[in-house]
Amino acid sequence: MGTKGDKDTPTGADAANLLTEKLATIPGITTKKMFGGYGIFHDSKMFGIIDSRGGCFFKADASNQADYEARGSGKHSRMPYFEVPADVQDDPDQLAAWAQKSIAISK
Repeated sequence: MGTKGDKDTPTGADAANLLTEKLATIPGITTKKMFGGYGIFHDSKMFGIIDSRGGCFFKADASNQADYEARGSGKHSRMPYFEVPADVQDDPDQLAAWAQKSIAISK
């Protein structure tokens, strides 16, 4: 999730806490410290990550990858996660909708 050798940072922890708060309308959202960042889970299935710098990424596949690419979002390394655009993160309804798509993919 982070760069090899990174340590858990306040930025990553703060971003994970903030994302959890923003997604409070979706029951079952939890976070877990992993590899210098955080995994974002719904009912024990990982659908997102927060990297050590606080970047937010949701799982994507053929059903939603174009949404991310159209907004200029980059892929997180070799994993099927794309950066959630800042304007989506700032809009609770839109953020929940994007999260729900990634939750469905994770199942």
